[in-house]
Amino acid sequence: MRTVARRGIPSPAMPIEWAVVGLMLLALAAITMVSPALLTALKISYVTSGGPGSQKLHPATYLTFAAFAAMLLKRGDPIGEIDRIATSAKLLIVFLACWLLLVLECIALARPFTPLIDDFLLPVAFSVIVWTMPASQKRPLVWALHLFIWANIAVGYAEYFSGHRLVPLTVGKLVVYGEWRSTAFLGTPLAASSVVALYAIALALRPELCRPILIRIPAIVLSVGSLMAFGGRTALMSVLVVLACMALVTAFRLINGRRFTLPAVMLAISAVFFMSAAIVVLYQHGTFDNMVNRFSTDKGSADARLMSLRLLALLDWKEFIIGTNPTHGVSLQTIMGLRYGIESFWLACIVQYGLVGTAVITVGLTCFVVELLRRSDPSARVAILFLLVDASSSVSFSAKNITLAALIALVVILFPRELPKVRTAPIERLSRRAVPSPLSPASVR
Repeated sequence: MRTVARRGIPSPAMPIEWAVVGLMLLALAAITMVSPALLTALKISYVTSGGPGSQKLHPATYLTFAAFAAMLLKRGDPIGEIDRIATSAKLLIVFLACWLLLVLECIALARPFTPLIDDFLLPVAFSVIVWTMPASQKRPLVWALHLFIWANIAVGYAEYFSGHRLVPLTVGKLVVYGEWRSTAFLGTPLAASSVVALYAIALALRPELCRPILIRIPAIVLSVGSLMAFGGRTALMSVLVVLACMALVTAFRLINGRRFTLPAVMLAISAVFFMSAAIVVLYQHGTFDNMVNRFSTDKGSADARLMSLRLLALLDWKEFIIGTNPTHGVSLQTIMGLRYGIESFWLACIVQYGLVGTAVITVGLTCFVVELLRRSDPSARVAILFLLVDASSSVSFSAKNITLAALIALVVILFPRELPKVRTAPIERLSRRAVPSPLSPASVR
């Protein structure tokens, strides 16, 4: 017999549900606070050669899949839960098929396939778990994400002004010296820039994330300012473009006669004057010199992208179709002087997995993005556009890391949209009106 829990007494499923929330909080902490550089500093062979196979997966992957297993046991029917997920998100089946094809290719060609788990499967599993959570259980994830991002921003400022890093910047086992850009807990300047830039875009597009405008505007300013400490040019320009478009839309509405409250106008005018004065003072003290040099001297980034294109010319037709051996690919990058890797996700995919593998994973990721947009607020389209621009102009998630998982976690948590509930059929509603309940006032009369 089915029992109904009394009011005030939690159902037996509650401990498992909140165990999922706890595991997801730990996974989110690992995604935003435990970088590959930190694992290397802790002598864990995550991106380096050697070490046991268990060290080749990121801790966030273990925590996310533990949460996924607990989610399947939440109702005591794992097979039914998988069926419900597959039925409500059919495009994820296409993604999973594409991902499996790429894994089989790596196994057949004796290539490591653990990067495919951390790079592509982790963000999808994280998203599916968040999608199954009710709003009350998503709320701790939102607060935790704010806390973790601001911890990275604060450490980024501290590293920039002090000149000391919390975690050394490494390429493999080699420590990189003479780099002024901050890394914070996210491990690399570009990863930190991407994550913080997407967070700033979320604050600008979703006012409900930081409701008091007196807190929201300084939060956006501090977030955008930290991009100068992280040194991300593409990220900084992307955020400025989004903010400029929002300012133009607001100005157009103002010209068309939209009214604003007097305190809001006074606050906006004061913010513009204070920001202008702060920029002039900071520029006179040389705070922007490093970032200005990044735009003027480029430090070989344009040459690195040209070298990446020339690297494709060194591949024979077989390597171009099915990808290169990892050792050969690394040696080619060394010969071409690509110290930090190929600064484009698409070119790096062709080198690693070949043209066929790149096409397969592109189809899978497209299906996942379509499903992600279907379950997100319309403003998430701007976040996805930023993600595509970032992937095309930097190493991003072409290397073995969890950058894509961090970016997708921000989109899933900060740009949610609940799917519309199924309405009751008109005939059913009419029948309920026609037959009153025995305890209703109509039946008593």
